[in-house]
Amino acid sequence: MGLMYRFLGFMFLGCLLFCKAEGAIHHYDFVVKESNFTRLCSTKSMLTVNESFPGPEIHVQKGDTVFVNVHNQGTYGITIHWHGVKMPRNPWSDGPEYVTQCPIPAGTNFTQEINFSTEEGTLWWHAHSDWSRATVHGAIIIYPVNGTSYPYSKPYGEQTIVLASWYKADVMEVYEEAVASGAEFNTSDAFTINGQPGALFDCSTGTTFRLPVKTGETYLLRIINAILNEEMFFGIAQHNLTVVGTDGFYTKPINTEYIMITPGQTMDVLVTANQPASYYYMAASPFSDSEAAFDNATTTAILQYIGNQSAPSPIPLPTLPGTNDTTAASNFTTKLRSLASSDHPISVPKNITKHILMTVSVNLIFCPNDSCSGTPDGDRLGASLNNQSFVFPSTDILEAYSRNDSSEFTTDFPLEPPIYFNFTGDVNVTVYTGQVTKVIELEYGEVVELVYQGTNIGNAQNHPMHLHGFSFYLVGTGLGNFNNQTDPDNYNLIDPPEVNTIQLPKIGWAAIRFVADNPGAFSISRSLIWLFVAYNLAMLKAYSVTLRVWFLHCHFERHTTWGMSVVIIVKNGRTTSTSMRPRPAYMPPCPNS
Repeated sequence: MGLMYRFLGFMFLGCLLFCKAEGAIHHYDFVVKESNFTRLCSTKSMLTVNESFPGPEIHVQKGDTVFVNVHNQGTYGITIHWHGVKMPRNPWSDGPEYVTQCPIPAGTNFTQEINFSTEEGTLWWHAHSDWSRATVHGAIIIYPVNGTSYPYSKPYGEQTIVLASWYKADVMEVYEEAVASGAEFNTSDAFTINGQPGALFDCSTGTTFRLPVKTGETYLLRIINAILNEEMFFGIAQHNLTVVGTDGFYTKPINTEYIMITPGQTMDVLVTANQPASYYYMAASPFSDSEAAFDNATTTAILQYIGNQSAPSPIPLPTLPGTNDTTAASNFTTKLRSLASSDHPISVPKNITKHILMTVSVNLIFCPNDSCSGTPDGDRLGASLNNQSFVFPSTDILEAYSRNDSSEFTTDFPLEPPIYFNFTGDVNVTVYTGQVTKVIELEYGEVVELVYQGTNIGNAQNHPMHLHGFSFYLVGTGLGNFNNQTDPDNYNLIDPPEVNTIQLPKIGWAAIRFVADNPGAFSISRSLIWLFVAYNLAMLKAYSVTLRVWFLHCHFERHTTWGMSVVIIVKNGRTTSTSMRPRPAYMPPCPNS
């Protein structure tokens, strides 16, 4: 038996050296530094990657691996997150500060390994430190592997469309001022399409982004909502859109005049240049069902047919839904369905082993002696999940948990509301919440149904909820209070969308399902995988119970800042292929370590 172990071990090591990799390896350098940009008639210095806004695109094929060396030449610590990438077994490079790593100190660099597995389509990367993602973000384009293709006719061309916020002021000053007082954050001064506010703003006519198109051809638009705090409608004047993907997965085609896209989401959209050759505005305007202040601006770009035609006056604008048109928003989002084809199958979890009911609220946080100026009562604005307002620890949770340091957090986050009440009606509970650093622990392989329940506490509104490290299935949504006896009867378990960010309806609910595994796929040959499994079975070795740490939060930056977040810890399985990878030799040091 000992000889067999040695033989398997020798074969395993030999295959590590000689087995052909399934995916390619790519290398990028990201230099984070202050750069000057002029918009809205004024110039300011802002944090960028490689002096570009939006930042550089990452291009890969499905299953590839990317190494990004992040050089922080700014003045404060920063992290980078690879939004929607599952990062199989590798939370060390996922990026959210004080969750999976501490910020990369100014004047240093850190190489992150990004592991692609089942994602295909459009994702994005962004800073995950305070509000620095306002200007530090860019697209991730994931093409089909060689020998496969899109599940639709290959487009003639493609274009990334990044929607972002623009502040005339320094974004970090906006953030720090509001955090210090506990008050609402100032809204942005404009939105941008590919870095430009568009011709509806002063000093922007000559810099508006233009997409040249050829009559009769079809183009793939890869649309990313990188905006800080607003959901957006998007359309193109006199052109229909066909949605074919979202969050790195294909969807059944949706023919529509507009899309509704929330912060964190990506959408792959086909548009055919089938109108008279001319100029047409593409535009994005906000959707808001809240009483909170929001940026009520419209950003534009130009779809310009190739030829000698001159621009009409005026250039036609798309007719987008009104800013508070909840029916239009819902009508679009409820159309999303997974493609669920033989080439792109899905696997919706059925046998649930862990149920979580999570209330989502905007709250107040008590300030002793009325010491905060955020509200008339001297308290500060806050937010919570199950009435727990998350506070970031002084060191990252992944590092602390891996060394059994329980001083930074506790593992008693409630899996249901501490108090049951009429969540969406006349609320008779306190608006105040407590600040804690609590996590959810899941056993490896648990099949999870998580129901987000919006509440009428504080300022109720739609919430974009994002989970790191997983894609999940949105199996149901509804208005009012979730009924665990009747609402599951209406779940879509056939072709629900597979996503990483969902829109929780205002004073409504949304149910998602996922399996707490994330072993992912190896980036080495399948023969090695089976040999590796055989080796583990032969050894019958149970590996130490460590973890994978993933962040769950609202993708409105102000709500994350206020505490609408929680950390999920998935314990290791019993084999290497179901366990977290070892800690890298270097991780950015924590400021207090």
